[in-house]
Order: sequence, then C-alpha cells, then structure tokens
Amino acid sequence: MRVLSGIQPTGKIHWGNYFGAIRQYIELQNHPAALYFIADLHALTTVRNPADLQANVTNAALDLLALGLDPAKATLYVQSDVPEVTELTWLLMTVTQMHLLEKCHAYKDKKAKGIAADAGLFTYPVLMAADILLYDSNLVPVGQDQIQHIEVTRDVGQRFNTIYEKEVFVLPEPYVVQSLAKVPGLDGEKMSKSYNNTIEVFMEPKQLRRKIMSIKTDSKGMEEVKDPETCSVFTLYKLFANEEQQAALAEKYRAGGMGYGEAKQALYDSAMEAFGPAFDRRKQLAEDPDTVRDILKEGARKAREKAQEVLQRARDACGLGGR
Repeated sequence: MRVLSGIQPTGKIHWGNYFGAIRQYIELQNHPAALYFIADLHALTTVRNPADLQANVTNAALDLLALGLDPAKATLYVQSDVPEVTELTWLLMTVTQMHLLEKCHAYKDKKAKGIAADAGLFTYPVLMAADILLYDSNLVPVGQDQIQHIEVTRDVGQRFNTIYEKEVFVLPEPYVVQSLAKVPGLDGEKMSKSYNNTIEVFMEPKQLRRKIMSIKTDSKGMEEVKDPETCSVFTLYKLFANEEQQAALAEKYRAGGMGYGEAKQALYDSAMEAFGPAFDRRKQLAEDPDTVRDILKEGARKAREKAQEVLQRARDACGLGGR
C-alpha cells in the first residue's frame, strides 16, 4: 500500500493547516510506503519571487520534519528534484480532454470571478495526476473538497491505459481526511491566510501570546455567564485539550466569574505544551541545514527509483522507448 501527499510551499503553516490536514497526513506515514513531497512546481502558479520560493521550500521541509514526519519511515522530497514528473505530465497532457480540465474548481473559480487564468492553472490537474500516478500511489489523503483531484487523476490514468491498451498506471483511491469543519481564526471566521486571521504553528512564545490575546470575543463581563460553544477561544482550546480539560473549562464559562483572558491563557498554555517540542526541534533543524538537504536529497533519490520505473512503462506504451 503506497500513500502519497504533497504540500504547497506558499507560506507559514498555521493552526488551520495543521489540524485540518497536516496532522492526519503525517499519521499516515506508518503505512509500509509513504511519500511526501513539497510541491514547488505547483507553487509557481502563485509564487513568482525565486528567493521567496526557495525560502518557502526550506521552511516547508523544516515544518514537516519538526511536526513529526520521520524520514526513516517516509520519503520526503522536493517535487522539482524528480524531473520525471514533468515528462510524465506531457505524456498525460496528450490524452487529457479539454472539457475535463474546464470542469476543475480552481480554473472555474477564477473564470467566474473574471480573473485571467494562465495555462499553468488550467493544466494544474494534469501535473497533479502525474504526481500521483508516477509512484503507483494507492491512497491519496485529501479533504472532502479535494476529491475531484483524485477523480481527474483516475480519469486521466484510465484514458491512458485504454488508449494504449496496457495497464500502465495504478488508479488511486482517495483517503478522505476527517478534518474539522472550521478552525476559527482571530476574528471567528475560518482561519485562512486570505483573511489575515491566522495563528502560525511556529511562533515565538511572546508573539503567540499576543496573537491569542487578540482573539475576538463578545463583550460580556467577567461575572457574566458565557457560552463555550459559541466562543472561538474555546473551539480552539478543544483542539489541544482532552475531554476532562474541556469539561473543566466549559464549566468555568457557564458558572460565571471567569474573564476571557483566563480562557485565552489556558489556550496559550495548551498550545505551548503541544507545539513546544516541535518548536525546539525546528530550531535545531534550522541550525543544521546540511542534514535537511541530505534528507531531501536522499528522498529524491528514492522517489526517482520508482518514478523512473513508472515513466519507462509509460514511454514504452507510447512507443518512445526501445531504441
């Protein structure tokens, strides 16, 4: 069973990214074969500053390793370090029908908003299909809103197999990650970089405390009874706390006599306890860039072994091999 997942290096990981997806992805590394890649080629559709892209790739590697991705269990590599993916993308492009790409969400959303979409965005799903098919991936962890990506990959892979009358590609199945419906941001809306309301996973303690203390709450005074179920602070606290801790804080909300500052302090303490070890690991890794580079280099080497095998199958099927 081979599991594959990718992360775009487009900025700092926040709590919504972690609890919504990354935590569950990393838990899947215990499968016999798990591959994780940093999707720098995909990021080119939005990140156009080369220094930013390089920094984002490094930060993504540090983040994943610090949060628990174990290179002894899983293969971690940078997408562009496996050049076979771009050749396979072209082979798949030759069998991918336009109408399939016109249905894809990212392209449709931009078109609906009157935003010009370049060819990279339009053909983005084909590169994504190549990412998956190149490694005979069986399971691809996705959120409910990303199932379309796997459906497109299956359609493209099946069409290639049918046209060339060979079972070249393994057709993957989606592994739907049971993520939270909404991780609230500082303003109570869904945590998102686009809303500028995020709490980053790796923040200095003083910065983290300031952010948590700025979370929007209602205007109820300390002595007033409060509803934990409508409070963003409590919703975030539940991400870290066990059932007993949640029940204890909820009781304080309902009893009155507790200000929101106390709840925010409880959230801060819980976050520090949860992410503190990862914060320290990240600092150590950042001070040892050679180790991180070696991990990515070795990951690319291992990934290319499988990629070359699958690409050769595709080349042979098309008639490009054998000379």
